[in-house]
Amino acid sequence: MGSYFRKVDDWAASLTRWVIAYKWIVLLLAILLAGVIGSGAKYLEFSTNYRVFFSKANPELQAFEHLQNTYTKNDNFLFVVAPKDGVVFNAEILTAIEELTEEAWKIPYAIRVDSITNFQHTYAIEDDLIVEDLVESAADQNSTYFDERKNVALNEPLLNSQLVSQDGKVTAVNVVLQYPEKKLTEVPEAVEVARKLKADLEAANPNVEVYLTGVSMLNNAFAETGMKDAGSLMPLMFLVIFILCWLIVRSVSATFTILIIITLSTMLAMGFAGFTGIKLTPIAMSAPIVILTLAVADSIHILITLRTLMRDGMEKIDALVEAVRINFLAVTITSLTTIVGFLALNFSDSPPYWHLGNMTAVGIAGAWLYSITLLPALLSFLPFKIKNDHKKEWSVKLMDNLAESVINNNKKYLIGSSIIALLLIAAIPTLKFNDQWVQYFDESIEFRRDSDKALDHFGLYPIEFSVPAIEAGGISEPEYLNNLENFANFLRSQPHVTHVYSFTDIMKRLNRNMHADNDEFYRIPTDRDLSAQYLLLYELSLPYGLDLNDRVNIDKSATRITATVSQTTSEETKAFFADVEQWQQENWPQYMLSKPTSAAVMFTYISERNMDNMVTGTILAVVAIGFIMMFALQSVRLGLLSFIPNGLPILTTFGAWALLVGEVGFSVATVASISLGIIVDDTVHFLSKYVRARNEKGLDIEDSIRYAFHNVGVAIVVNTVILAIGFVVMTTSAFKMNVDLGLMTLLAIIFALLLDFLLLPTLLLLGKKSAKEEENENEEVMIDTTIEPSKS
Repeated sequence: MGSYFRKVDDWAASLTRWVIAYKWIVLLLAILLAGVIGSGAKYLEFSTNYRVFFSKANPELQAFEHLQNTYTKNDNFLFVVAPKDGVVFNAEILTAIEELTEEAWKIPYAIRVDSITNFQHTYAIEDDLIVEDLVESAADQNSTYFDERKNVALNEPLLNSQLVSQDGKVTAVNVVLQYPEKKLTEVPEAVEVARKLKADLEAANPNVEVYLTGVSMLNNAFAETGMKDAGSLMPLMFLVIFILCWLIVRSVSATFTILIIITLSTMLAMGFAGFTGIKLTPIAMSAPIVILTLAVADSIHILITLRTLMRDGMEKIDALVEAVRINFLAVTITSLTTIVGFLALNFSDSPPYWHLGNMTAVGIAGAWLYSITLLPALLSFLPFKIKNDHKKEWSVKLMDNLAESVINNNKKYLIGSSIIALLLIAAIPTLKFNDQWVQYFDESIEFRRDSDKALDHFGLYPIEFSVPAIEAGGISEPEYLNNLENFANFLRSQPHVTHVYSFTDIMKRLNRNMHADNDEFYRIPTDRDLSAQYLLLYELSLPYGLDLNDRVNIDKSATRITATVSQTTSEETKAFFADVEQWQQENWPQYMLSKPTSAAVMFTYISERNMDNMVTGTILAVVAIGFIMMFALQSVRLGLLSFIPNGLPILTTFGAWALLVGEVGFSVATVASISLGIIVDDTVHFLSKYVRARNEKGLDIEDSIRYAFHNVGVAIVVNTVILAIGFVVMTTSAFKMNVDLGLMTLLAIIFALLLDFLLLPTLLLLGKKSAKEEENENEEVMIDTTIEPSKS
C-alpha cells in the first residue's frame, strides 16, 4: 500500500482513538459549535418580493426597475368579481364595486385604485369637458342608467378586457401599491387587509365570487409557500430518515446518533444563513431538506462497515476505529466534491440558488465533521450490539453475484449502457424552456387557485413598453401619437394579447369630446398644440390618485404602453417579442424604439440566462472534482475515468426529462451542479474501495472490482435509497421549482447507481486482456524463450 494511503489511514485511526478517549470533550465541543453558529437562525426572515429571484446584474430586472422609477410601480392586488348570475351592471353589484373601490384605498401602501365605477368618464357639454366617475350612487339608479354605463364600459378600450370582461359578466378592481421596502412585514400587512376585503365582499353578497390575485399576492405566495414547506416537509423528512435508518442499522442508538448529527448539521446551515443575511425563499428553504438527506450518507457508510466488522467478531471499539479508517478517505472526498457541486450554484443568475448552495455546503461540511468525530464518540458509550455471524447477508450475496455478472459480461454491459445513455442524450435538444409564475405553485396555494380563475376572464401577464418621444413635451406630436396608435393596433392583433392600454386611447377620446362628442373625431389630433391643451385640461380635471403619472413621465417625453397577455409559454412569449422588435424596426423612427419589460419578461428569460451562467459553473465544478479525484486517489487515469460515470447521469437525466415532460423551468439549470455534487459519492466510494484493494490487498483488476462490490455495494444502494426517498419528499412541496428539482435529482441519483454498477466496472476492465488471451501470450513467451538459444 502506498505511503500516501497509509498516512491517511493512520491519521484517521489516530483521530478516532483520540475522539473515543476524549468523547465527553468532543460531545461538548460539537454541541457548543452548533449552538453558537446555530444562534444565527434567529435573524432569518422570509423574503416577500419576487425580485429576490433575480440578481442585481440581471439586465431585465434593471430595465424593469428603470421603468418603475419613471412611472408608478405596478405592485398590485387585482380583485376579480364574478357574479354567479353573470350580471355586473345592476344596483347590487355596482354598489358592491363602489364600496370595494372606496375600502381598497385603506389597504396599507395603496396609491391608486381603478374600477369601472371610478373610471374617469369624459364627455362634452357645449364647450365644456366633463370628467366624472363612470358610476355614481349605483343604489339609486335605474336599469336605463345601468344599460348606458354598460354600453360605455364595453366600448371603452381602457376598460374592455381590463376591468370588465368582453361579455360584461365579470369585473375587476385593481389596487396599485408602493411599498417603502423598510420592513418585511409590509406585504403581509397589505395582504391581510386585502383578504379581509374579499371575505367581507363575499359575505355581504352571496351572489358574488371574488378571486384575489396580482403581484402582491405573488410576493406573499412565495413567503407562504416557504413556510408551508418548512412546516410539513421537514417533520416528514425526519420521520422518513428515522424509519429508514432504523431499518438499515437495526439499532436505536445508531439511529439516534444519526438524527443528532443531521440536526446539528442543519443548525449550522441555518445559523450561517441568519448571520450572513440570507432571506428565505421556497428554494432556500429546501436546503434543510437537502442537508437532512445528504448528511446521512457519511454516517451510513461508517455504520454499515461497523456492522460488518462486528458481525465478523471484532469488538465495538476496535471496529469503530477500523470503520472510520476504512471510510475516512471516501467520506472526505464525497463531502468535498458535494460541497464543490453546491458551491457551483453561485454561478446561477438567481440569488436563492446561491443561498441554497452555500447553506447546503455548510451543512455538508458539518455532517462530515460530526460523522468522523461525534459519531464514534457517541457510539463508543451508547449500546450497539451486533450478533456474531460469519454468514453472508443476502444483500452482500446479491452484490457478489452482480460483480460476477458484470465482470463476465463486461462488453455487453459496456455496449448496452452506452447505447441507452446515448439515446437518452439525443433527446436533450427537444427540451423547451417555460416559466409562468402563476404555475410555480400547486393548487393548495390560494394565489394559484384564484389566478387560474382570474385567467378565465382577464390576462394576468403585463408586457410594458416605455416609448420615448423626440423631446420634452413630444408626446403631443401627431407623428408620435400616430406611430404609437399603429403600434397599439399591432399589439391588439397578436395572439394571446387580451388588452392594450395606450395613451392614444385617451387622446382620441379627448379629441372626440372636444368636438361635441362627434364620433368622426375619434382619432389622433392633427395639431401638437391642440393635443397639449387637451391633455392639460384633462389632467387638471382628474381627482387625486387617478392622474396620468402611471402613463406619462414628468417632462412628457415618453409614455407607457401595456400589452396584457394570457397564459403563454416562454417560447410563445419570445416569438411575440421577436415580432414586436421586427415591427418597430420596420415602422418606427429610431428614437421611438423600445424593448419590452415587466416581471413576465424577466421570468421569460431567466431560464436561458440561468442555464448560460450555470454551464460555466458546472464545467468548473466538474474540473475541480476531477482534480480532487486524481489527488485523493493518487491516479490521473482514475480521475479522468471518473468524468464518465459522473457526467453521464446528468446528461441522461435531461434526456429522460425531455421524453417524459418536455419542458423545463429556470430551476433546471441548477440540477446539473446539485446532482453532480450528489452522484459523485457513488463513484468515489466504489473507486476508493477499488484503489484500496489494488494497493492494500494487492488484488488484480477483476478481484478489486469484486472487493468494491462486496464491501461498498450495499452501502451505495442504501444511500441511493435514502437519497431517492429524500428527494421524493421534496416533490411533495407546494412550489413547482422544488418539485422539478426533486424529480430531476431523483432521476440523476438512479442513473448514477446504474452507471456506477454497470458501466464504471466495465471501464476499469477496458484494456485488460481476457484470461485466454493472457494464457496465449504466456505460451508465446515460453516458445520465444525456448527458441532463442537455438538462434544464438
